Amino acid sequence: MVSLDLSVVNVGLPRIGAGLGFGPVGLTWVIHAYALTFGGLLLLGGRAADRYGRKRVLLFGLGLFGLASLLGGLAQEPGQLVAARAAQGIGAAALAPAALALLTATFPSGRARVRAFGVWSATNAAGGALGVVVGGLLTQYAGWRWVMFVNVPMAACALLLARRGVARTEPAGRSGRPDVIGAVLATAGMTLLVFGVVRTGQYAWSSPVTLTTLALAVALLVAFVQVERATGREPLTRLGLFANRSVVGANVYNLLVGAAMTPSFYFVSLYLQEVLKKGPALTGVMFLPFTFALVAGSVLAVKLGYRLPPRTLLVAGGLLTAAGFAWFGLISADGSFTTDVLGPSIIAGVGFGLCLGPVVSTATAGVAPHESGAASGLLNSSRQIGASLGLAALGTAAHHRTGRAVTPGALDTGYALGLTLGAALLLAAVLIALTVLRRTGPPVGPERTADHGLVSAGD
Repeated sequence: MVSLDLSVVNVGLPRIGAGLGFGPVGLTWVIHAYALTFGGLLLLGGRAADRYGRKRVLLFGLGLFGLASLLGGLAQEPGQLVAARAAQGIGAAALAPAALALLTATFPSGRARVRAFGVWSATNAAGGALGVVVGGLLTQYAGWRWVMFVNVPMAACALLLARRGVARTEPAGRSGRPDVIGAVLATAGMTLLVFGVVRTGQYAWSSPVTLTTLALAVALLVAFVQVERATGREPLTRLGLFANRSVVGANVYNLLVGAAMTPSFYFVSLYLQEVLKKGPALTGVMFLPFTFALVAGSVLAVKLGYRLPPRTLLVAGGLLTAAGFAWFGLISADGSFTTDVLGPSIIAGVGFGLCLGPVVSTATAGVAPHESGAASGLLNSSRQIGASLGLAALGTAAHHRTGRAVTPGALDTGYALGLTLGAALLLAAVLIALTVLRRTGPPVGPERTADHGLVSAGD
């Protein structure tokens, strides 16, 4: 649900703008409001899950997400929809790290961990890919409001399942008074960082507005680090966590992959609609091969994960995805779905699926149980920051290549550049995996039952 909401709105933006009277700049905030609160509050959400209980924070996030989706679907003016999207981001920032922390605590090692993270990653990534499909179909046949309403039944079902199926455990990290100052500095710094990046479509990277915003964000984050080093209270994120090479390497890898993948959905969607002149619904359907390939790659990662170390899968998956993106970079104005989209979609989808489970498992390996929420929030933050940075940077590069022209040929040139740059980011991620992550053997350990610590007695 969280992943789907990052992309489900994109296809419906033109009709949302027409339906509520958005201006060109205001319409971008339908996307930015969600990214801003989600990316800015993830660290806080992860620590809250550790301190106050993962099930409690998960239920809170699900309830808020569902309610915000309902209100967004009922919006009558632009400000109401933007506020609803911001509230969705707050709910997502609570439930995403809480859910991942529950999974980490339930499957700390062994074959079951490989399988659990494979299922998690396939579901997570398929949600993002299916968002384009669902968004196109709903926008064309049911109306744009249903890209918001679709979350309501999903949130309700997830709430019921979580209440019954997730065991209530004592908070793992409530050992002292919380570091309020550090939490404020980190949240403000992360929020400003995302805010500065997402507004580069309106203010150039070199503009005083952007430079001032990003400089202030960096200053706040530096202050946060200094406070965390000196505080005697329970820190928002213990700095010793960054001494773990697995945590650092996996998060940098995740940031680069997010910076490449999120713009790719944007560019391919625009290529199909603006260059090949496909409708919203057909554009969504044309993303299905990528989704199926991604799920197949995730299943393959589970099979190979019993025999190969995670680093090997990260390298193989990154290289395969980069090859698919390089093929995407060859799109042409007179191309077709079969030659320009289908082939690279399958290759990139399988590659992306191969690396998703291992990166989540690596980022939480060796982390103390009381810090699993913080590690999960950090991983989600790196992906969201990467997505925002990638969309802003690659989108700007594509726009500069296109210039003021709106012909299919000019647009195609810009989109091709953006996709080629995505391939370069994926190669950088592979380099990080090779140089930062340690060589380890394949996961081993006793088989664990799926109900260990997760399913409550009697359910």
